[in-house]
Amino acid sequence: MHVVCSTLCFGRRSLEEALRRIRALDFSMADLTISVDGPHWTPAEVAAELPRCVQQLKATNVPLAAIHVDVGQQHTAETRTQFQAVAALARSTLTPVLTIPAAPAGTDLQAEIDRLRDYYRLAAAEGLLLAIQTHYQQLTADPQTAMLLCRRIPGLGIALDPSHYLVGPHGRVCFDALYPYVLHVRLRDSGTTPEQFQVQVGQGEVEYSRLIAQLERHHYQRALSVDIHDVPEFPHAIDVEVRKLKYLLESLV
Repeated sequence: MHVVCSTLCFGRRSLEEALRRIRALDFSMADLTISVDGPHWTPAEVAAELPRCVQQLKATNVPLAAIHVDVGQQHTAETRTQFQAVAALARSTLTPVLTIPAAPAGTDLQAEIDRLRDYYRLAAAEGLLLAIQTHYQQLTADPQTAMLLCRRIPGLGIALDPSHYLVGPHGRVCFDALYPYVLHVRLRDSGTTPEQFQVQVGQGEVEYSRLIAQLERHHYQRALSVDIHDVPEFPHAIDVEVRKLKYLLESLV
């Protein structure tokens, strides 16, 4: 396992500045978010200017461990084209894993299986792995549903974010059944309510030692992404919190 840094840790800076800061903090790799409502590139921008995006990422000299792509919940020809563009970007930058959001909680399960199967095929066509994120407002809020999606689409994996199983609608739940499917991990410290989704490192309830032991048990060799979001409601110094979690995780692997 190796510790990497999400670009969302520096979401109030440009993407170039965020990647520069990630490199300055001695991370070997980054975890890039491309989202319809994200702080940096959108999927539409990547689709419109793919060669420029590839060139810009290569020029930063910060390899990517994963790309999180959110094209929105509408499954249309346009969103498929945008997803394909991000997949091409991942292939061109030797990024092994794409992660995507699951549909909102309450969505018809068969419709979600059909949507995810299509995106899985598009990712596989570029030689990429695809994982769905765990999120307390999405279908994956229930670990059993997340596991069912992976079973119905062989090869689909999990982008595990344990914070969502601390603050979610089911209360603190066991997600041990998901470890065999994990392809990526995103971490911050969290309490047990949505208002405590992100707290100072060391002040929350995430059991890092147990989590890493479980990952090791299932022979996980991929990234642990520091994913502390740089948002106004988090008043603490981002650089300090990112560095604290980096050192903590590195001491455990």
